[in-house]
Amino acid sequence: MAVQPQRGKPTLVLLHGWGLNHAVWQQIIPFFQQNYQVLTPDLPGFGLNQQCPSPYTLSAVAAQLAPQIPSQSLVLGWSLGGLIATRLALDFPDKVKALALVASSPCFLAKAGWPGMEERVLSQFATSLSKDLALTVERFLAIQALGSETARQDIKTLKQAVLSLPLPQAEALAGGLQLLAHHDLRAELAELRMPLAGCFGRLDSLVPVSMLELFRQLCPAADITVLPKASHAPFISHQTEFVQWLQHWAEKAA
Repeated sequence: MAVQPQRGKPTLVLLHGWGLNHAVWQQIIPFFQQNYQVLTPDLPGFGLNQQCPSPYTLSAVAAQLAPQIPSQSLVLGWSLGGLIATRLALDFPDKVKALALVASSPCFLAKAGWPGMEERVLSQFATSLSKDLALTVERFLAIQALGSETARQDIKTLKQAVLSLPLPQAEALAGGLQLLAHHDLRAELAELRMPLAGCFGRLDSLVPVSMLELFRQLCPAADITVLPKASHAPFISHQTEFVQWLQHWAEKAA
């Protein structure tokens, strides 16, 4: 069933990343509930969303989420969620009034002339998934906090979010890694017509800020912010700065 916007309130949609669920947003939702209808859907196969498309393709994931998103929403995607939010904006442009990417890239894998994750890292995670799902997710959470001054607390917060809901389905975890490894939306991102913004951590080891110069060439009108002491989860490690950025973006976009 399609979700309808609340009268008088713009809709703010927050999409989580790989291995997590909607609980990662619980600390920042209170800052926005008064002025926005805040929606935090679980990606297919994660959290409370146990329905997994097969095969687990980017278009299929976007299509499954689309009915949950009212038209003209402000859509933010973190990490893998940013890749999915971009696909949503491409396939369902009426749903996305403005798009924000947090610690996310249109192309996560390193390519010639494009900084990103090494293929061997994703391959190692894919291999270890079959051996120990929970441990693999925990290791990935640790990488997300690398570089942060509050890394230990950040990992604890992320882990609490994972454990507060059912563990992700193995099919969704494997499928999500495939999305990160194989999708390159750079050319399509450059064709988007809605406003685009991004928030990145300078210390992020998964989405290196060295990518941003090329990102700006692709999307010169994009409004890019870099938090100098943040890593891959700035809404957890630097909540105050992140909330200020998100409030500014949402007010401007709405």
